Amino acid sequence: MELDILAIFAHPDDVELTVGGTLLKMKSLGYKTGALDVTRGEMGTRGTVETRALEAEEAARILKLDVRENLGLPDGHVFVTDEERTKLVRVLRRLKPKLLLTHQLDDPHPDHNHIAQLVRESARLASMQKYDFDFGQERANVPIVAHNVFSQRVTPSFIVDISEFLKQKTEAIRTHASQFYNPNSNELETRLTGEGFIDELENRSRYFGSLIGVAAGEPFFVREALNIEDPIALLTRPMNLYS
Repeated sequence: MELDILAIFAHPDDVELTVGGTLLKMKSLGYKTGALDVTRGEMGTRGTVETRALEAEEAARILKLDVRENLGLPDGHVFVTDEERTKLVRVLRRLKPKLLLTHQLDDPHPDHNHIAQLVRESARLASMQKYDFDFGQERANVPIVAHNVFSQRVTPSFIVDISEFLKQKTEAIRTHASQFYNPNSNELETRLTGEGFIDELENRSRYFGSLIGVAAGEPFFVREALNIEDPIALLTRPMNLYS
């Protein structure tokens, strides 16, 4: 299956936490959507690999993904090596996404930061026919890479209106029950397990939505200059800032 949009994030709940609303919106517009979890989350403070896989499967159903796969790299030990680039290039050549969503560059979590760079390099290498030539795949066009703004203070290049999908996004997040607040749990606490963490995420979405005059939004940063065919259509979209 070939995809229009592929979200590539480190751990089985990262897609839901960051770009779940955008994936739901793109699916509603008729695009083919997918997620690639780079690790199985085995270094997580809570949950098991088996539990997290089941949670990810249920979340994929809520997000209406066409594809959800796991690259199987070791959690906490993701680096930008030629072996890891080759694994990702093979996925990109097989699925041929036009747009990649991934972590923010310079994210304080090493896996997140390395994956952001891994995605950028692999996206370009996938277009070079002689790279990994012996594997027998045809090259793919270079997809645009959009980094979700999450951990660093960066002005977004654009914000996606996810107002209609915030409730479903939160439902998908809560599917990862092993990772979030559980008053009956005796396991170690983390920031994610705090009682108010999911409310914080919703408030974040509402804040970015407020910047474009809507109820909820997801922000993205793109390094490259964007090729805009109709600037009037883009820049005169109503934002209802003063209604």
